[in-house]
This record gives sequence, structure tokens and C-alpha cells, in this order.
Amino acid sequence: MEPLYISLFTVALAEIGDKTQLLSLFLAAKFRNKWAIVAGILVATLLNHAASAWLGGWLAQYLQSELGQWLLGGSFIVLGLWLLVPDKDDSEDSAFQKYGAFAASTLLFFLAEIGDKTQIATVLLGAQFHSVVLVTLGTTLGMLLANVPVVFAGEYIMKRIPLKAAHLVAALVFVLVGVFQIIG
Repeated sequence: MEPLYISLFTVALAEIGDKTQLLSLFLAAKFRNKWAIVAGILVATLLNHAASAWLGGWLAQYLQSELGQWLLGGSFIVLGLWLLVPDKDDSEDSAFQKYGAFAASTLLFFLAEIGDKTQIATVLLGAQFHSVVLVTLGTTLGMLLANVPVVFAGEYIMKRIPLKAAHLVAALVFVLVGVFQIIG
């Protein structure tokens, strides 16, 4: 169950203040059907993170050497440091809106996750734990844990979460995972 818990915890923390959380806020402002937005986030995340966890599991076969373990650990450390760089809201009024809350949320979330910190984290977690199912489940739950409250209570929550502290904790967790990967 360790892959599930670590994946959930790290992604939930990494998501705080991330561009996809800002996208959740944007979608909630544009659409009334909040449950359709949540369903879109779920579908997009499952597809994106399942592919990412599978890729990580596949890459793991090339990371079995001592050098590979250093590369994997170093990647977690770099990702932890990357979390200290805040994301910007790059969402804008979109042609996707005409397709409704579910389709727009699914497509926009899927695209926003490509190359995002949490997608890279999912690849790394898949490589570390060799468990596509538990990593996908954990990262998806972490994504939902961070984004569903924003969909329903967006601005109220975003004003009360100390983003710098959340980013520091998330960065520390990823750096520690990387250090343990290298020394373990």
C-alpha cells in the first residue's frame, strides 16, 4: 500500500497552487455543473496518469543499475526543487466551452497535465514502485483531493491555503523520496 499512500500524498501536495488547480477554478467559474467538471478531471487524470505510471514502470527496467537509481533519485530531487517554481494560470476563454462541462474539463485537464509536474511525478513514482494500478490510483486520488474542493469552494479555499508553505512541504517530500531512493 506504500505506493498508493506516497503517490496520493505527494501529488495532493504538489497540486496545491498548480496550474491544474487554477484550471479547476476557471472551469468552476464557467460551468454550473460541478459534478461534470469533477467527472472530467477524474477521466482525464486516470487516462494521463495510467499512461504515465505505465511509462515509469517500463523505464524502471533501465534504471536497475546503481547509476539508474542515482538518476531516479536525482529526478525526484529535481522535481522537488521544480515545485518551488510557482505555476501561472495560462487558461483562457476557450472554444472547448461549447462542448459542455464534462468534455471541456476532460480535454483541458488532459492537455494541462501533459508535461506537468504531477505527470512527471507519476512517471517517477511508477518507475520507483513498479505498480501501475496503485500509483495511478494514488496520483488520481491526490489530484481529486486537491482539485475537487476548488471546484466547489474555489476562491474561498484558494485565499486561505498558504501556497508557499504547501509548496515547501511538497518540495521537501519529493527531495526526501529522492534521497531515500539514492541511499536505499
